Amino acid sequence: MERTLFGTDGIRGEAGTEPMTPEMAVRLGRAIAYWFGAGQGRRPRILIGKDTRLSGYIFETALTGGICAAGGDVLLVGPMPTPGIAFLTQDMRADAGVVISASHNPFQDNGIKLFGPAGFKLPDETEAKIEALVREPGELDRWRPAPEALGKAFRIDDAAGRYVLACKRTFPRELRLDGLKIALDCANGAAYGVSPLVFRELGAEVFDYGVEPNGKNINEKCGSLHPEFIAKKVREHGADVGVALDGDGDRAIFVDEKGAVVDGDQVMAVCARQMLAEGRLAKKTLVATVMSNLALDKWMEKLGGKLERTPVGDRYVLEAMQKGGYSLGGEQSGHVIFLDHSTTGDGTVCALQVLAVMKRTGKPLSAL
Repeated sequence: MERTLFGTDGIRGEAGTEPMTPEMAVRLGRAIAYWFGAGQGRRPRILIGKDTRLSGYIFETALTGGICAAGGDVLLVGPMPTPGIAFLTQDMRADAGVVISASHNPFQDNGIKLFGPAGFKLPDETEAKIEALVREPGELDRWRPAPEALGKAFRIDDAAGRYVLACKRTFPRELRLDGLKIALDCANGAAYGVSPLVFRELGAEVFDYGVEPNGKNINEKCGSLHPEFIAKKVREHGADVGVALDGDGDRAIFVDEKGAVVDGDQVMAVCARQMLAEGRLAKKTLVATVMSNLALDKWMEKLGGKLERTPVGDRYVLEAMQKGGYSLGGEQSGHVIFLDHSTTGDGTVCALQVLAVMKRTGKPLSAL
């Protein structure tokens, strides 16, 4: 079944124009509720989070209306990184998770992506079936719940705390970040309210930027698309490392203590070496896309491991990881998946793994 609404990473476009219209979001909300249980006479629980775009309010309301109209309940968590939604979906035993975000795109754009109950992105086939319900809603129109079966929406007040704790648990319990200076750029995006807390609570001194979203400044001359900003701040503060997240917090680009940019390939190389040394790199294999540097193949070969390549897109990296039973994979763009810790890329979790290597080895990022 062909997909025209969903792309490689959900639905995306300029807010207010097809396909990103409130009318489409209402239909999608009804289709989500129907697919995940309402159509079988069950009351599904759908979790919704978003980044900080102005249009997020529109799509949050429209999706909520559609889901409730189809007999589903909605759990609203507000601004939250994409990996936070993936975690909370499984942690709260929701039937599905919805992220309203256009990631690294400018504020004018927005998007919608879906997670299943286990916190993984939906397979292409499932997205195609949901899309069919949206495009040709005849089945939905013939089925409507009775007034007493309409859903409700609930605000989850402790969502941020749950995610912060989950991130901290990925960091080795015997280590702390005391004495480390971190320059952190949250891109005025979804991670602004949680990521600084994670590093501070583990003992680091954090100089945080991009934590004053106004609905229009997400990714604006900041974040992972503009690492030169945090590189400047690293030099200003004499920080040990700089971390630049993207708008939905699922990827990170690093800057070493000298102000040099460290991309996803280099991060995977550093972490793969450490995980191999500790016997934690499943099947001694790293997964990357065809865009990654050839040097990564040579590096893994030198370490006694191997590199498996996939088409471009984190969903294809994840599929290969799940199919092969691998634990580490990612993209040059900084989208790195630590499958032992998260079901999708997570910029904050990735940063914690890099910081753990720095702490264990006693080496600065430039040396690693």
